[in-house]
Amino acid sequence: MNKQYIKNSLVQAQTVLNKFVADEQNFTLIEKAVSTMVASIQSEGKILACGNGGSMCDSMHFVEELTGRYRKDRAPIAAMGMGDPSHITCVANDYGYEYIFSRHVQAWGKKGDTLLAISTSGNSQNVILAVEEAKKKDMKVIGLLGKTGGKLKDMVDVPLVVDCQITDRIQEIHIKLIHIFIEGIERHIVPEHYIDEQA
Repeated sequence: MNKQYIKNSLVQAQTVLNKFVADEQNFTLIEKAVSTMVASIQSEGKILACGNGGSMCDSMHFVEELTGRYRKDRAPIAAMGMGDPSHITCVANDYGYEYIFSRHVQAWGKKGDTLLAISTSGNSQNVILAVEEAKKKDMKVIGLLGKTGGKLKDMVDVPLVVDCQITDRIQEIHIKLIHIFIEGIERHIVPEHYIDEQA
């Protein structure tokens, strides 16, 4: 079997990451995303997260690291995913798939909360409706997006766009950003966890 595709995949991933790192504006946006989420947590708010398919998996990964454990023990951090199958199938059946996230935000979101909206296209209709609902509640919204950022780029407060047309490459950067978010949140909430590290 030709193994060149393995190297090609890794090199392609490296190229996408290097392109993202080369844009200094992304560092500013990451810092803004972290400070936005920290502000919610410190004001007794919470973080909600949503996405479809692999992006839902990423949103749930993000949430479990906050409510559970990242690298060291600490108190749980208030975060909610939107992956309950009973809610999803109920709303999809009774109202339509495009409402599965917005109904969740309507039920649980409040002013002071932050929504992490993940869409590799930036055009997922159910994510768009969730963002619209979050805005009605005066919540802050962070977007993990791909390609050109789609409609969501101009709707969210902090648009982090992975400029790539390949979904799996976009998702690879998204999960890296999620881990950076978690570390950034912890550096504010439990700075003692990082006291022995440089920078």
